[in-house]
Amino acid sequence: MSKFKGKKVLIVGCGTSGVASAKYLVKQGARVLISDTKQRTELSEPLKELGDLKVEFEFGGHTERSFLGAELIIVSPGVNVQNHPLLQQAKAKGTPVTSEVELAVGELEQPLIAVTGTNGKSTLTTMVGEMFKSDQKPAFMGGNLGTPLIDYINQGQPGQVAVCELSSYQLELTEKMVPAVAIFTNIDQDHLDRYGTMENYIAAKKRLLKVCDRNSWVVLNYDDPVLREFANENHGKLIWYTMKNPMQVGGEFAEKFFGAYYEADQNHIVAKVTGKEEIYTLDQFKLFGEHNKQNLMAAICAARVMGVSQQGIQNCINTFQGLPHRLEFVRKKDGVYFFNDSKATNIQSVQASLVAFKRSPIILIAGGKDKNMEFAPLGPIVEQKVKLLILVGEAKEKINRALGDYAETYLVGTFEEAVLMAFQKSRNGDIVLLSPGCSSQDMFRDFEERGDYFKKLVNQL
Repeated sequence: MSKFKGKKVLIVGCGTSGVASAKYLVKQGARVLISDTKQRTELSEPLKELGDLKVEFEFGGHTERSFLGAELIIVSPGVNVQNHPLLQQAKAKGTPVTSEVELAVGELEQPLIAVTGTNGKSTLTTMVGEMFKSDQKPAFMGGNLGTPLIDYINQGQPGQVAVCELSSYQLELTEKMVPAVAIFTNIDQDHLDRYGTMENYIAAKKRLLKVCDRNSWVVLNYDDPVLREFANENHGKLIWYTMKNPMQVGGEFAEKFFGAYYEADQNHIVAKVTGKEEIYTLDQFKLFGEHNKQNLMAAICAARVMGVSQQGIQNCINTFQGLPHRLEFVRKKDGVYFFNDSKATNIQSVQASLVAFKRSPIILIAGGKDKNMEFAPLGPIVEQKVKLLILVGEAKEKINRALGDYAETYLVGTFEEAVLMAFQKSRNGDIVLLSPGCSSQDMFRDFEERGDYFKKLVNQL
């Protein structure tokens, strides 16, 4: 008999993870209530997906009766548990409050590869999954990437491994998860509108480190100073990846190096994770930028310790196309190159994208909804790389105060104006780059809608 049969379960939020959780719990015999602050008319798509499933609903706000009457509460990632009085009341009453990811992990039979960090999570998650597929080993790829992990459980777990991208929001309620591999990309300022301080944000990311046990592989970016400190609290089997040759670092790090590093003069990656040195050539690797080489090294380490063959990994390196909205080439128009980097929603992403272009000049379109970030650190790279800065959205005034002295700057009222001005001001050989450094919710549903609209506008020029 299912442990959920007859249990009163409240799901807070009728988004993707909430709907997937409801499907699973109803199948298990639970009595499910979904509570959302939105009105029914705003939730037509998720309601259509639920169909005629036996689920109760509460629209337009939350009631104390629903929260205090539940025996289990599943919270969607967008809900801030700490600032939610009804959730705090339920917790004080002793009601378990958890997440869709934790719900799924409790039912997961396959090894879990968990990926987190500030940037590069989706690309890295997809790389790892594609490496398994390239080696004829079926793999699930999802989590914050798009498909909830509980959907994998709903599908009967058809694969040998689950590769799951986890945001800081999803990690806030992590307690029972014990990944086979935990990968950390980097840590930089992001989501400070939710966390207030970098310390709180880092603590949320560190929850993944804390649930690793001595059998977990922990893959850390040596080039990130915050992640180097993570090693001091690690209880798992440590794997490093770095753009530096370990011999240049020297000392014990060089002597006992276990992981992967990049050799620029040879344009290849050296991996030492199987007891012997392996070389992975990047001559056919299609993604550019140092950050994508870091993602690739982390993926190689994770895939290799989980049994993917060297040839399977190399085949994936040669064929991997990357993901939309991440330095995605859109078109060349009258000698001008257009790139869509809508997923760049924090300053480190913008910096990595600007550095990735060896050629200049760049016309940069930036702006959107501020996440309480400081943009001043972008000044030197903007001065070096950007000939024209076009700002749009809620944060444009703030960005202008921080960066307006480093490049010729224009503030515009609409997204359409931004793209048209970028083209009008461009000259043969210029790069027009959408790399907003902000979230999209001031004008768009998400970064994907923003990126798709950018591509539509560019293709209409």
